[in-house]
Amino acid sequence: MAVKIRLARCGAKKRPFYRIVVADGRYARDGRFLENVGTYDPMGATAAITLKKERVQYWLGQGALPSDTVNSIFKKEGL
Repeated sequence: MAVKIRLARCGAKKRPFYRIVVADGRYARDGRFLENVGTYDPMGATAAITLKKERVQYWLGQGALPSDTVNSIFKKEGL
């Protein structure tokens, strides 16, 4: 089982909003997930990011692999 930290798309058509979730790699993009660890809203002048940093650190310590986009979000937030 490969656990991944990735984005799950929410929001309306042409108005994306993403949850940052921890999920098994076999699950669908917007399907089942283990835990919601933050949000990412790319709309607007600046992208709004919220994270549960202690939970992100826990999952990274357990061996969860962030996707490329989530990894860049973590770098912006200093993780």
